Amino acid sequence: MSTAIRVGIGGWNFEPWRETFYPKDLPASRELEYASRRLTAIEVNGTYYSTMKPATFAKWRDTAPEGFVFSLKANRFATNRRVLAEAGESVQRFIDSGVAELGDKLGPIVWQLAPTKRFDPADIDAFLQLLPAKVDGVPLRHALDVRHESFRTDDFLALARRHRVGVVFTESEDYPPIPDITADFVYARVMRTRADLPTGVDDTVLDQLAACARRWQTGGQPDGLPLVGPERTPEAAPRDVFLYFISGAKERAPAAAMALIDRLR
Repeated sequence: MSTAIRVGIGGWNFEPWRETFYPKDLPASRELEYASRRLTAIEVNGTYYSTMKPATFAKWRDTAPEGFVFSLKANRFATNRRVLAEAGESVQRFIDSGVAELGDKLGPIVWQLAPTKRFDPADIDAFLQLLPAKVDGVPLRHALDVRHESFRTDDFLALARRHRVGVVFTESEDYPPIPDITADFVYARVMRTRADLPTGVDDTVLDQLAACARRWQTGGQPDGLPLVGPERTPEAAPRDVFLYFISGAKERAPAAAMALIDRLR
């Protein structure tokens, strides 16, 4: 099966982007159309706060070009809770909200845990069992975004691999990095863009990110990452890679994503 490296940003509505990304005369109603033709993926944050309707997902699908994907952040009612094992109803409500309307433009679903949520093997195992493999015939890929240092353990990685769930690799000063690969795709967030650089990151970083993405795609593990498990992992089958410029100097995120896409070409 063919694989792809997709690079994007978080959402498409951000007022400073009216100065740094969108043409000044572009109607707000056409922002997704514009962004989806210059990027290859978008991580949707709105689904974390609100329940969308099937017609909304269908509209996004029809607006974006072929090959574009939307990664969705699952609703917070499913993940911001003390006992994740009790989230079954909220998980299913989100899955049944119409995400299948995206069809082959549906990227991984991101389940973002609270920064205070510590690793509890039994609770995490029970939660991962709640994540369905498909909905209405559309295959689902799941990525767990953990934000507590206690998750940097081999036991957590083993659970994620058993359930074939990806772990979000966050490149940030605020959250623990977990670049270990646990699924047949890689999901990475870069949160260190700088306002003083037109492209958010310098040429050296762009080259490094491009090299990492290519290595991940071909089934390898880039050198020099702060792995939790063994430093060397066996070569695997090619993988899809999803890399997003999130947070940091957010006004530079689109420029950073487009610069990386150019590098990868």
